[in-house]
Amino acid sequence: MTQVSVPWRPRDKVEYRGIARLLAGAAAAVYRLTAPVLKRWPAPIFFTACVLTVVVVWLHFLLFEFVDGVIASEVNRSGQTGWFGGPLTYDELTRGLTASSVPLAGVVGVLLYPLQYAVVRDVVILLGIIGLINLIPIYCIWWERKVSGRIQSRMGPMRVGGWHGWSQSIADGIKLICKEDLVPAGADGPLYRVAPYLAFIPAVLAFVALPFGTLWVFRDLDVGLVFILAMLGIEVIGVIIAGWASNNKWSVYGAMREACQMVSYEIPMGLSLLIPIMTVGALNLRVVGDAQDGGWTTWLAFRNPFLFAAFIGYYVAALASCKRAPFDLPESESELVAGFLTEYSGFRWSLFFLAEYAAMFVVSALAATLFLGAWHSPLPASWGAEWGDSIWARALRGMLFSGPLWFIFKATMLIYLQMWIRWTLPRIRIDQVLYCCVQVMLPLVLLCVLGNTLWELFIAPDSLVGRAANIALSGIGALFTLAALVIAAYGYINGRRLVGTLAVKQLPGA
Repeated sequence: MTQVSVPWRPRDKVEYRGIARLLAGAAAAVYRLTAPVLKRWPAPIFFTACVLTVVVVWLHFLLFEFVDGVIASEVNRSGQTGWFGGPLTYDELTRGLTASSVPLAGVVGVLLYPLQYAVVRDVVILLGIIGLINLIPIYCIWWERKVSGRIQSRMGPMRVGGWHGWSQSIADGIKLICKEDLVPAGADGPLYRVAPYLAFIPAVLAFVALPFGTLWVFRDLDVGLVFILAMLGIEVIGVIIAGWASNNKWSVYGAMREACQMVSYEIPMGLSLLIPIMTVGALNLRVVGDAQDGGWTTWLAFRNPFLFAAFIGYYVAALASCKRAPFDLPESESELVAGFLTEYSGFRWSLFFLAEYAAMFVVSALAATLFLGAWHSPLPASWGAEWGDSIWARALRGMLFSGPLWFIFKATMLIYLQMWIRWTLPRIRIDQVLYCCVQVMLPLVLLCVLGNTLWELFIAPDSLVGRAANIALSGIGALFTLAALVIAAYGYINGRRLVGTLAVKQLPGA
């Protein structure tokens, strides 16, 4: 394929100019109103927003549970059905709300009536999933800039939004939406436009089968792991189409590298995930998570040496799956301009990054689910059972022992590790990438599969050898965790003693 030197052809030069100006003016007005408050109390506002987000999600769950209780108490009283085949009529729902001592039962009944339909609940939850997928890149992009800045002895974003440049990602998002959508003159227009969506939509669908807790899963699939891996594998098609349709040699090189890398590393990644599935005996991710509810020592990564090695192998393969350094060959800005993204701009460019950070969360969440105790804390989930089943008792158990907060925390820490690796290790060559997969990763993972099979056949978990391996691996994991906490605390306490701009207090609150 040859490089086309025809100038770019802008599409719709002035079509969205008025809307862009309106959005920019509204954003500036909101910033002027909120900036004084945000600059004065940034940390309390941030943590309050996090808590409110969790509370709102939990209230949705409790609301659905309450409506199910009303349906269960009223559905058998008559043979009538509601509109479109709903289990309850409006009168039955109102009667159930009155029996539950709900004030203004007639008004509340109008609001809750649609929630008895599964399709309405699905739409509500899907909107929440899409919101989460948009929040993850906003936070992770800002966080990655701060992490890279600290590793390189600089501050990172500091100005936009005040406290540590917290709204830099939001400003970048507004800028990308307002930018003109350019299509190269020699590009394949339909394929060029559809490629970002082929990369983004599979990442969204992966969240459908991803459990955030025992009861916090959109679709509890018996083959949930297979579904998620299939969705992550489709993303490569969008990247290949983007490179080919751009009609740019750098884009084609990046797309071909992505194809080689993804096809190669999906094999060791899938085999690594097969090992905990063999141990538990289920492809349902909720079942695998619930099998690790006995505390730190029951996490699958610490069950035997082969599972521990499989966790490391999976994480390395996941870096290649997400195009993260040292496996960021499809982009490799120092070689291919921007790889498969060279010809993209504006909103379509941002979709690729939304897909990348969503995939980072998914692969980290899979590692947490299959190896690191899922949504359970290091303490046994059975603790606190005597506290009862009140709302406050359930909330406290969710924070201390088992709940979505632990799941998100573990996934976030694994994302941070990906960022740390990116800004520490250099990019390797494409031949080294394939050598690492075929001659290093694949034999090691196959050895882990064979070793875990023999371990499960001949060594019982409660045997002397099984207990000794479990205790030793749990201790190694605890030492690594403790060392990370000590290093983080030392860096925080002695940050002003470091050389460079970190020794200077750049802004109030820095």
